[in-house]
Amino acid sequence: MPYRQITIHDHTSEANLFARRAFFAFLFVIVLLIVLVCNLYHLQVERHDDYQTRSNDNRIKLRPIAPNRGLIFDRNGKILAENRPTYSLEVVPAKAGELKAMVEQVGQIVGLSDERRKNFFKNAKRQRRFKRLVLKNNLSDKEVAKFAVQQHKFPGLSIEARLTRFYPYGDALTHALGYVGKINKKELNTIDSKGNSANYAATRDMGKQGLERFYENQLHGKVGYREVEVNSRGRVLRTLSTEPPVPGNDLTLTLDIDLQQVAQQALKGYRGAVAAIDARDGGILAFYSNPSYDPNLFVHGISSKAYRPLITSKDKPLINRVTQGQYAPASTVKPFMGLLGLDEEFVTAETKIRDPGFFRIPNVKRKYRDHAKNGHGMVDIYTSIAKSCDVYYYDLSYRLGIDRISNFMARFGFGEKTGVDIFEEARAILPSNSWKMAVHNQPFYAGDLISVGIGQGYWTATPLQLAFATTTLANKGIVRPPHFVDQQLVRQKEADQSITTALVMTQDPDHPPIVLKSQDNWQIVLDGMHQTVKSGTARNVFRGTDYDSAGKSGTAQRINVAADVEYDKKAISKRNLPNAMYIGYAPFDNPEIVIAVTIENGEHGGSVAGPVAKAIMDRYFENKRRVEKLDIAKVIALKSH
Repeated sequence: MPYRQITIHDHTSEANLFARRAFFAFLFVIVLLIVLVCNLYHLQVERHDDYQTRSNDNRIKLRPIAPNRGLIFDRNGKILAENRPTYSLEVVPAKAGELKAMVEQVGQIVGLSDERRKNFFKNAKRQRRFKRLVLKNNLSDKEVAKFAVQQHKFPGLSIEARLTRFYPYGDALTHALGYVGKINKKELNTIDSKGNSANYAATRDMGKQGLERFYENQLHGKVGYREVEVNSRGRVLRTLSTEPPVPGNDLTLTLDIDLQQVAQQALKGYRGAVAAIDARDGGILAFYSNPSYDPNLFVHGISSKAYRPLITSKDKPLINRVTQGQYAPASTVKPFMGLLGLDEEFVTAETKIRDPGFFRIPNVKRKYRDHAKNGHGMVDIYTSIAKSCDVYYYDLSYRLGIDRISNFMARFGFGEKTGVDIFEEARAILPSNSWKMAVHNQPFYAGDLISVGIGQGYWTATPLQLAFATTTLANKGIVRPPHFVDQQLVRQKEADQSITTALVMTQDPDHPPIVLKSQDNWQIVLDGMHQTVKSGTARNVFRGTDYDSAGKSGTAQRINVAADVEYDKKAISKRNLPNAMYIGYAPFDNPEIVIAVTIENGEHGGSVAGPVAKAIMDRYFENKRRVEKLDIAKVIALKSH
């Protein structure tokens, strides 16, 4: 009996205990469900936009699309810089597995130089593993085919087609056009500091020299975007939308490739430079520095083997001699010196001096010799220019003084950059009292002054400065700064409309005309340059031409030969022989083309530099006559109809 009561009591207690535990468990589950529901509400409702954005960021990517670089044309519409399709082998290191083994295997298929491998591994260390790297540029069709067959063996590698710059005329235009090359770290920082990083997101190259660099903003264009959906491995599943890139603006130059090639051929075998300018508007017609180099080598990244000869060559092909070569202008400054003498009334058209073959500073025994051993006899300003009489300008410069010379020559642009639309330009040296004191801590001595009078000594100029100054002289004081770009198209996108604006180069307002005390003095000097071609130092070169020109030759010493010692060519090494200089223009009465020529170690301006100028002028007027005949034929054809 007692035993049965105890058993019933125990069962009741256990049931109550179980019920309580079940209740609390159920309550706990309800609480968890409430927490879960609240959390789901927080995630699905309150944080929906946030997580939706994160999801899209993982699923949807914006891929930048590089714009096509603007093309460059010469004045006649011939293409000078274009874009051509090329293939490159690119790698995503994060997907490519063990890089060294991969590079070794790929190298057996497409061929990889030791330098290319070294650069690849260097770049791989610098960049994130999911960023694309170029393993090899400019693949040939054969290399593309060989790799395509085995591409399945190489995850993370792909062949990409891109448009890259190509210069069809090669080394004929290098120093004018410049070239494009891979954007380096310093340039990336500059782009970023200007807030242009987004616009260069898909761009690998930018202008490095010449017009390519100067007009980078206009040529580059505006980046586009492609919105794509990707899977968990980053593979593109589909394109959702596309915003096409805006191509860069094309540039039309004043330069004439036909004249450029004539200049290149005429300078073959010489070190030197040619600058030809349209006297009517300052447009550059020819701009050639020799020796040159092929800019296409730099587009895909020049190898050390190809670059080393360029930087070690004694001929220095990397220097743009047209704007960076600083040469003593020699006798080419005599027309300008004569003009100053006339303007300051130190001489007149009738003034004559006796030239015995040398000049002496008063109370000084030293002789400053003329290039003509026995002199030129009685010389006026016309003869002094045509026959290039040194004694006439020794005497004139001694009387004028350095400050008058310096101030007057500065008005023609000597000692200053011309402002041409490339960055690679030197100021050269226009000496003055203040300049010599600042540089040498010495005053200007009389002996210094004598040398300056014939364009020697401290005075240097670039070929483009000489062409610019001659253009101003030929135009009787009208200043037309040299430039390459005749018309530049600028596209500006506003809302949904594209607005095109034409910007035409005009005369620089900072260069007012040069006004003389007597405007008749211009013609006196120009007549002297006319006589140079007709009966002076360039008469043999220009004899028989069907156009009338004017000019001035010069022979610039490269080493200091004592003024009282006769010049001995045999005692001077070939690379120390004088430079040959020539400036000229045509037609004489109505200037159209102005040319400055410098030939290093050419010795004689009239007989060596003069023919180069003549070759370019010949072609200029030959082309002009051809165009005129075509125009006449068109008029006749229209009338006949």
